Amino acid sequence: MSERSESAHQLARQLANVYGHALDEPLTYPSGVAFAGRLRLAAIDGTSEAVATNIAEIAEPIVADPYSVPSAAPCLAAACFGDELARVTNDNRHQNLVLSQAQRFTPDPDVRVEDFFFGGTLLGRAWALTHVDQLAERLTEFLGNVDTQQDNGLFWHCHASPFFWGRGNAFAALGFAEALTYIDAPEIEATHIRHLEALVRYQDESGLWHQLIDDPSTYLEHSATSMIGYAIARGLSRGILDRSFLAVAERAFAGIAERTGASGELDQVCVGTGPLDSLDAYVDRPFTTGVDARGGAMALWFATEMALLD
Repeated sequence: MSERSESAHQLARQLANVYGHALDEPLTYPSGVAFAGRLRLAAIDGTSEAVATNIAEIAEPIVADPYSVPSAAPCLAAACFGDELARVTNDNRHQNLVLSQAQRFTPDPDVRVEDFFFGGTLLGRAWALTHVDQLAERLTEFLGNVDTQQDNGLFWHCHASPFFWGRGNAFAALGFAEALTYIDAPEIEATHIRHLEALVRYQDESGLWHQLIDDPSTYLEHSATSMIGYAIARGLSRGILDRSFLAVAERAFAGIAERTGASGELDQVCVGTGPLDSLDAYVDRPFTTGVDARGGAMALWFATEMALLD
């Protein structure tokens, strides 16, 4: 294992000790992201059965009753670990959790970037489990018709909020990366690469991205950096991106590692944010510093993906 992979492996273990050990209240996507991150790390460590048993016990309430999950898209996306858990447990209920939530997913008509991730991770996984063409068609139609990418390559948060929010653009990058993990769609791939090339131009010298991608006076934001870094690392591992992106991912990882404490504390994670009315509202949006499920789950994905790059 290279020094880079060893450092990422170590950070992933730190994060997995803290995140992914409960169903969050209220239930939203970070629970499922953290579960999937723990499962990926366990595959590296040779502890898959023990970790899967633990996660299956925690997740049993929503596995036993998938329709107890609220119908809002951020809640549905909490199922994103089900297929990875099913590969270890061979319990069809775990993959059915993914399929049921994918069927319930409906994107917001205002084209919110969060939905790129929620739809990409659910519909992509559902198609991989079933190879039902309709699922891939829904996903390619959805991502292929988004109309909020601007001339600079970045995405608005949505039509009602035409601002280049950091975690919003990270959701876009993550959503396209998740979709392209499962489906072959050249047009979507081209949009994704154009977006990542734009993001590279705005990366801070620290390796992080800002709360507003195109405003270097705004704070450096942890969760956006983890999500963009993951999207780049996943693109490298899947052969979608050329090796020039490796240095970008390494800078992002170095920045995240420097701003993550031994007990999973994170520096500057933007609080939960729906569409806001003004640019100033994004500039002034508060952040948390400390243990944060939203940021920690994404940092775990990024660290694990970096550990797997070699």
